[in-house]
Amino acid sequence: MRQDTLLPPGLSSDCGAMLTAVADGGYGYCATSDLSRAGLQTALDRASAWAEATRANSVIAFNPEDMPAPCGEYAGPLGEAPPARSAIHDLLADECRAAKIDDRIVERSAAIHLFEDERLYLTNTGGDLRQRFRYTLPWARVTANQGPETQSRSLEHAQQGGFERIAEAGFRGCGARLADEALQLLLAPDCPSGTMDLLLMPDQMMLQIHESIGHPLELDRILGDERNYAGTSFVTAEMFGRYRYGSELLNVTFDPSRAEAFASYGWDDDGTKAEKVWLIRDGLLVAPLGARLSQARAGLSGTANARASNWNRPPIDRMANLNIEPGSSSLEAMIASIARGVLMRANVSWSIDDARNKFQFGCEWGERIENGRRVGVVKNPNYRGVSATFWRSLRMVGDASSFEVHGTLNCGKGEPNQAVHCGHAAPACAFSGVEVFGGG
Repeated sequence: MRQDTLLPPGLSSDCGAMLTAVADGGYGYCATSDLSRAGLQTALDRASAWAEATRANSVIAFNPEDMPAPCGEYAGPLGEAPPARSAIHDLLADECRAAKIDDRIVERSAAIHLFEDERLYLTNTGGDLRQRFRYTLPWARVTANQGPETQSRSLEHAQQGGFERIAEAGFRGCGARLADEALQLLLAPDCPSGTMDLLLMPDQMMLQIHESIGHPLELDRILGDERNYAGTSFVTAEMFGRYRYGSELLNVTFDPSRAEAFASYGWDDDGTKAEKVWLIRDGLLVAPLGARLSQARAGLSGTANARASNWNRPPIDRMANLNIEPGSSSLEAMIASIARGVLMRANVSWSIDDARNKFQFGCEWGERIENGRRVGVVKNPNYRGVSATFWRSLRMVGDASSFEVHGTLNCGKGEPNQAVHCGHAAPACAFSGVEVFGGG
């Protein structure tokens, strides 16, 4: 729904298979949308030919006897089925209409995305995995303008589950709230500039985790596989077990066990059982985001994170649920500890170098904090830092009361490109000595 006008709904369905062959030393694959017996055989023949062709040139020697044959079933939270399409249209219309609270509101949009995903993993040695997922994603955005000034507020809430997620995301009633906040930003002063404390809320921590922990820890990137497309990493294989990634308060896990999180699953797309793994513990770098193949190449332990965006892409090392574990500080205590700083939430812009080290992020919403109190809204809040030192400035981590589960749909990587969804949960976190600045 945009400006009280219903846009044409989109509907798509996609089904296919990836056939993988392993020869003594070689590996090959081929995808097909022809699921007839003949179509599958043709794809398998091509995969087998590639496996034979790579036997003498593989980075590692593949052994058919080492390939797993897991069996099992997994279903994420399926929850409530969506209501009739007319009821969804009415809900979107209500929120768009409610956002028109002032003539300075110039743009109003709302949408709901519904996804169903079923995956079947079979091996010729008896492996049989069946997994089913449902995603219900609300989205809304309201923009206000006055003269040369334009400000927006948005809502995104990415979790697994059924239509009950709409209410849990606070979507009902969001139109008027986002409009009010956009107007507040329109009249707010610019974010102050200088070195100060920074309090990031969970919806911004999501991107901070994703870009400056998730991507640097992808093991195939560390090994150089993504260098010519998605970049490299400032992390090296020698750092695991010895490198201080952050302060002692930083605890990061790969955790597919939280069912409602956006990228929870029972097994990855190479058939490896998904389990919670500590990547950073008490600030020390422990393990990479590396699936079975990368583990064998690097000689390191890793995670079950071989993921394919669709049936026509091979699994590669990807983030899934990457979380910062809760600490012991309440949000009120964190605010009270700040003599001069800014609270920020909801990302609006981001930039980070190819090694995922130097970064600059901007947010939709900011609040100035002075002497332990919130003293007013500020617009165009930005901050910059270096991953290798930013996380060491972490001085307070929120407790379970500020912990939130978020996610993103569009993490891109691989050639040809694969866009996958990732989940990132975190509490609010406070950092000291961060370079903060304003400006649109």
